[in-house]
Amino acid sequence: MCYFRERAFTEPFPVKNKSNLPSRSGTSAIPLLKTAGREEAELLEKLDSQRLPNHIAAIMDGNGRWAQKRHLPRVAGHRAGVKAAREIIETCARLHIPCLTLYAFSQENWRRPQAEVDFLMRLLREYLKRELPAIHKNNIRLLVIGRSEDLPEAVRADIADAMRVTAANTGMKLVVALNYGGRAELADAFNALLDRARSNGMQDFRADEQAISEHLYTAGLPDPDLLIRTSGEMRVSNFLLWQIAYAEIYVTETLWPDFSRARLLEALVDFQKRERRYGGLGSPHADAAGGDRAAGDERTKSHSAGRNSRG
Repeated sequence: MCYFRERAFTEPFPVKNKSNLPSRSGTSAIPLLKTAGREEAELLEKLDSQRLPNHIAAIMDGNGRWAQKRHLPRVAGHRAGVKAAREIIETCARLHIPCLTLYAFSQENWRRPQAEVDFLMRLLREYLKRELPAIHKNNIRLLVIGRSEDLPEAVRADIADAMRVTAANTGMKLVVALNYGGRAELADAFNALLDRARSNGMQDFRADEQAISEHLYTAGLPDPDLLIRTSGEMRVSNFLLWQIAYAEIYVTETLWPDFSRARLLEALVDFQKRERRYGGLGSPHADAAGGDRAAGDERTKSHSAGRNSRG
């Protein structure tokens, strides 16, 4: 059964618009939606629609430990993790978050038992086949980053089909990192720059930040504003090493299968309490997360200028 409802979930959650500016949906009044309980309602009451992140990245960690705690096989944890991912995707789409990146399979994950790797590949194909119609109906564009050429042929075919079907969608960009490694991404970007320089006879070519950004897997996307790490691990695990230079990092002890809509809203409330200075002193009158939003937007524009999307 498909997780997404048959109807499109175009209505946003009832997030406060605390400024006099229009909300992301283009209206000043955001229609109410029923929440799943008091906790969600209280968290939504604290959010400001004008200060939500443009890009959320998530390291989905803890599926195995979740299963172990329940004396279940690891594959049960991965299935529960897919259910959590569905809820987070739907929530971000309803909140009109422009971009969500999920770390689904790292290059290091090939070291796991072959049976588990095979299961993860089957689970990915199962997810795409079941959810693609709803993803497309809800105007979500699917992008995949990483060294996809090393994935099984059937997986590559399903990914290519999903990206083709959703290529013209204009809603949230759902970026799935598969066979991804941050160092590998940088190596690929540098090699692409070297190939360009050699083919054009550019003997004096020197790379700058913009040139590197234009050759990353994420070219054309804004850098993450918020990086969420579940399971309490205090590391970034080779994920988006270039892009998270100025991201706010939120670490929670919650294991990924238990990372619910309420836990995401909790992370967003925490994000909006922070003052993002990007190396400067900030303003004594700035709102916590939003006071330096203009500076952050300008930084994102400068890094994204001229990028070409790989999707």
